[in-house]
Formats: sequence, structure tokens, C-alpha cells
Amino acid sequence: MRLRLGRPELSRHASKFTVPAVSAESPLTVTWMGVSTLLLDDGASAVLTDGYFSRPGLARVGLGKVAPSAPRVDGCLARAGIRHLQAVLPVHTHFDHALDSALVADRTGALLVGGRSAAAIGRGHGLAEDRIVIAAEAPVVAGSYELTLIASAHCPPDRFPGPITEPVTVPSRASAYRCGEAWSVLVRHTPTGRRLLIQGSAGYRPGALTGHHAEVAYLGIGQLGVLPESYLREYWEHTVRAVGARMVIGIHWDDFFRPLSKPLRALPFAVDDLDTSMRVLQGLADADGVALLLPTVWRREDPWA
Repeated sequence: MRLRLGRPELSRHASKFTVPAVSAESPLTVTWMGVSTLLLDDGASAVLTDGYFSRPGLARVGLGKVAPSAPRVDGCLARAGIRHLQAVLPVHTHFDHALDSALVADRTGALLVGGRSAAAIGRGHGLAEDRIVIAAEAPVVAGSYELTLIASAHCPPDRFPGPITEPVTVPSRASAYRCGEAWSVLVRHTPTGRRLLIQGSAGYRPGALTGHHAEVAYLGIGQLGVLPESYLREYWEHTVRAVGARMVIGIHWDDFFRPLSKPLRALPFAVDDLDTSMRVLQGLADADGVALLLPTVWRREDPWA
């Protein structure tokens, strides 16, 4: 099969970048900063998934070693107005999620919340033990939020599978950042009762989310475009339908080798096809009467509005 060159044009999906912006009445805001990095902020407390800001280039990832870029991390934290966080939660521990998590936790005074693999990264990066929380499937209270981590799976293929069993020091090869525990993250904002699902990777475990509820789902869609349509249907069934979400916002479709200082672009056709993903997902959304949108990077949004 001949390799397809190029990448999808985001202009084809311009009508999807319409998640409502925050207003003076918004009690909770969500800001997307590429891949699966999401900031939840109610003005009193804030939590962050991943915090992946360094975004090293493809050559470095493939041929060299990776490490957090403190200038990029600090610049992104400043741009997002992040000074203090209650928790940083990597949705799994591949480098494009967890490379910067410990540094962001250190910079913001946050707890690093995750599984044993996330803890190994935190220890390797010198994060104090009392700042590391190994979560089970019970809510972790972090400021105004209850964070429930449900064991999930990575989207196939998982190029660096398995747990991280020893502290990861920097710099390290990207392959040192194995997947570890992959999570479906359920967030409940206790002052308002608002709930959302963050599915950072397009993987699932059948039945894992049964009995849980979320009005909004931030759905990882990277790599879906090169998988059989049957997989997308099963994925939707065990995430969106399982929690009864009425608003779905696609994440993890952007080229994570490109720095956030440049305009985002979709992953290339060689590894994904955003056009195909959106076509199939839109059909599922239409059938269920669900809104399917894409987030705008750096914009504070209110998907419940």
C-alpha cells in the first residue's frame, strides 16, 4: 500500500471550532493546550491533565533523548495564566503526555496524580514523595474537584507498551516513557455538580465506564482515522454513550512534534486521518443527538454553556 503524503487541512473543519467561550457567568472554564493537556479552572482552584508543553521535534524524539524544556514550560504556564495548581494528572505516561508533568507539578505546587508509572517519572525528575499520589479507582479530592481514575487502554497501536518500573531520569530516550497505566478521567466539579470525561487516548475497556455519568466528554481521537470503522463505533459506545455525554470535544489530533508557539496542524496522513475520524464520529453524533466540536487552543471555553 502506497504511503499517503501530506496531512488534513484544518480549514475543512472550521465550523467545528465553536465550543462556547467563557462568559462572566461561567462557573468553570476549560482551556485546551494541545494533545490532551486541559486546564480546569473555577477561579478558586485548578487542575491540569498532562501539562505537555516542551513538544520536542520528531528528529530528537526518534534519534536522540528528550527532556523537559524549562523555557517552553514556563512560557506556556505564563501564557495560560497558571500560577498554582491543585493537581497534575497524566492520562498515561508516554512522553507526549507525561514528559513535563513532574516539572509542571513542581512549578505550580501541585500533586502529581496517577499510577505507579507516573510516580516513577515523578521520582526520576526529583519530585518530593509527598507530592506524588498513586490513585486507585476512588475519587481524589483536589481543590474544587473530585478526580476519579478508571483503568482504560491505549489506542492501538501502543508503540511503547508496558509499565515504568524504575525512576525515569532526564534526558532519556522517548521509549523510556512507556504507556504505564492508561486512564479514563472522570471529573466532578463539586460546587456546581458539573461532570466531564477526559479520554486522553482513543482506547477503551468495554464496560469500564458503566454507571458513570458526564455531560461533556473530551475525547482523544488521534490515530482513529487509520483504524477500522468498527473500532470507532465500539470506542464511541464504551465512552460517549457509556457516560451519556451530550457534548463531545475531540482532542489529541494535533501534531505534537510542533511547538505551541506555531499554529497547530493535524497529524499527517501517515499516522492518522482526521477527515475520516470526523466523518465517522459525526455520523455517530448525529444518530445520538450529540454535539461534536473541536477546541480552540489557548481559549478559555465553557462547554456547558
